[in-house]
Amino acid sequence: MIQQQKEACIAAALAGGQVLQRHFRRLDPALVTEKSKNDLVSQADRDSEAVIKAELERRFPAYRFLGEESGASGAGAGPRWIVDPLDGTLNFVQGFPHWCVSVALWDDLGGVVGCIHDPLRQDLFVAARGQGASWNGRPMAVSRQPGLDGAFLATGFAWQLEERFPAFNRALSAVFPRAKGIRRAGSAALDLAHTACGIYDGYFELGLKQWDMAAGVILVQEAGGVVSEWRDGADWMASGNVVAGNPQVQRELAETVRQTG
Repeated sequence: MIQQQKEACIAAALAGGQVLQRHFRRLDPALVTEKSKNDLVSQADRDSEAVIKAELERRFPAYRFLGEESGASGAGAGPRWIVDPLDGTLNFVQGFPHWCVSVALWDDLGGVVGCIHDPLRQDLFVAARGQGASWNGRPMAVSRQPGLDGAFLATGFAWQLEERFPAFNRALSAVFPRAKGIRRAGSAALDLAHTACGIYDGYFELGLKQWDMAAGVILVQEAGGVVSEWRDGADWMASGNVVAGNPQVQRELAETVRQTG
C-alpha cells in the first residue's frame, strides 16, 4: 500500500508543478488577492491545488484532504492528504525563483509519505515511513556538521508573526553569532527539503501551518534528522514552531532557542 501512496504523492506534486510553471512570470496581477494583510493567494495556487486534489482523489477517493486554499474535506478518521499547492507564493508573485509544491499523507501514527517538488530546478524530494528519503531518485541524508558552531542554517519569518516576532528575534540573535550563515529564502517546505538533503545543517521557524511542513518533516526524519518544537515536550505539528536538522545541530539549535524563552 505504501508504494501506491508514494506514487500518488509524487504524481500529484508533479501535476501541481506543471500548472505552476505555466503561470510563473506570466501571472496576471488582477488574479492575485490578499487573504489577509501581506498573505497572498493567486490563481496559480488555486489551479495547482485543483489538479493535485483531483489526482489524489482519483487514486484514493476515501482519504481526507487538507489544502491551503480549499481547506478540509472528507469525513471520519483515517489517512489525510496535507497539501500546499504553492509554498512561497510571495516569491512566485514577485518572480523570485524559489517556490515549490508540497504533498504529504498523514495518519494517526504521523507522516506516511511526503513529496516536495521544485519545478524550476527539477528537484524531487521523496520520503516514506521506514523507507528513507531520496533526492531525484538517489538516497539522501542530513549533513554531518558536528554542531551549531559553524552550521549553515535556514530560517523564516512572516508578517503574520505579529506579536511573536520579538521571540523569534531573540532566538535569531542567540543563533546568529554561532552559525556560519543563515538564509531566509521564503519557502518553509524547501527549507526543510534542503535540510533533509544536507544543504542546510538545520532550520528553525515559528508559526508554520500544517501544509507548510507536513511533507518536509517526513523528509528530515527519514533522512536521519530530528524535528522538535521550540519548547520541551510541546507538539510542533500543532504549534507550527519547528526546529529541525541533523541530530547534533538540531539538539544544540533547540537548546539555544529554548534558552531565549
